[in-house]
Amino acid sequence: MALTEKTEEDKIEIVGEFKHVQVRTATIILKDNKAISRSFHRRVIDPGADTSSESAEVKGICAAVHTETVVNAYKAHLEANKPGG
Repeated sequence: MALTEKTEEDKIEIVGEFKHVQVRTATIILKDNKAISRSFHRRVIDPGADTSSESAEVKGICAAVHTETVVNAYKAHLEANKPGG
C-alpha cells in the first residue's frame, strides 16, 4: 500500500487575442500505482513573460505563439489600458 505523488502538465491551451498560454498541472496521488486523487493548478503565461523555468514543451509553444508582433501588441494594450492613463 505505497502512496506516491506525481505531477504532470496535462493541458496546455492558447487563448485570446494576445495568445496567453494557460498551463494546467495535475497533482496525482497514487496507491499501488493506481490514481486515487487528482487536483489541478492553472497558471497563465503572458506574452513576453520569462519562460526560463518552464518545461521544454511550454517554452516551445510560447516561442511559437509569442511573436514580436504579439508581444508588442500586448504591451501597447497594457499601456493604453493602465489605470489612470
